[in-house]
Amino acid sequence: MKVKFVLTMEDLIVNDNSIDQVVLDWESDVDQEEILELSHKWITSKNFLTKRMEGLTRVGESSLTIEPLEEEEDANY
Repeated sequence: MKVKFVLTMEDLIVNDNSIDQVVLDWESDVDQEEILELSHKWITSKNFLTKRMEGLTRVGESSLTIEPLEEEEDANY
């Protein structure tokens, strides 16, 4: 299934620099099991982002949205 991920992070410290907001978005082909696993890790892991992003030492509010894209593509035909 093709999905769009949108990661929004606010009040970051990256390589000792303060940043107000960063928004990253990307598309990927993943199955539903992978989405559930990622969602579970996101919710239950402490410091999920700082453990995975080099140079990121602090992040305030953050959110991850996952949106299916296949319905949009089908609607265009």
